[in-house]
Amino acid sequence: MSKKNNTREAPADPVGWALIQSFQAELSRMVDRFNSGAFGGDHKLMPVLDIAETEDAVEITAEMPGVKSEDLEVSISDETLVLKGQKSDTREDRSKDWHHVERSFGSFRRHVPLGFAPKDGKVDAKLEGGVLTLRIAKPADAVGTVRKIAIARA
Repeated sequence: MSKKNNTREAPADPVGWALIQSFQAELSRMVDRFNSGAFGGDHKLMPVLDIAETEDAVEITAEMPGVKSEDLEVSISDETLVLKGQKSDTREDRSKDWHHVERSFGSFRRHVPLGFAPKDGKVDAKLEGGVLTLRIAKPADAVGTVRKIAIARA
C-alpha cells in the first residue's frame, strides 16, 4: 500500500474551484445573517460602552436592552470595573395564519480597566430604559495634571 500525500494544492479545474469559493462566500453570508438575528435585529450580547473622563470621575454608559436589573451585576475589582449579566428574549406572533415564536438568551461579562481604585462608596449606578449609567469618582491621587504630548509631523 502506498501512503497518500496530504498536501493541499489548488485544483486543476478552475470551474470547480470557483464553485467552491462561491459556496464558501454564500455560507459566510448565511452565518453572518444568522448571527445578526432574525429580521435584522441584533442579538449580540456584549454591551456597547461609551466612556468619558472628567477631572474628578469616569462616566460610563452601557447599552443593555432586554437586561433586567436583577440579572445584572456591577462590581469593581482592584482597578477594573466588571459588568456581568444575562438576558433572554421571547417574541411571539400569532397574526394571520401562522404562529411564530423566537427565543434568544445568553450571558456576558465585560471588564473595563479604570487605571485607579475608586473612592469607597463613590459609585453611582442607574439602569433605565435599557441603558446602564455609571459615575465613578476618582480618588484625589488619580486627579492629576494632564500633560500634552507633541506629535511630530512626517
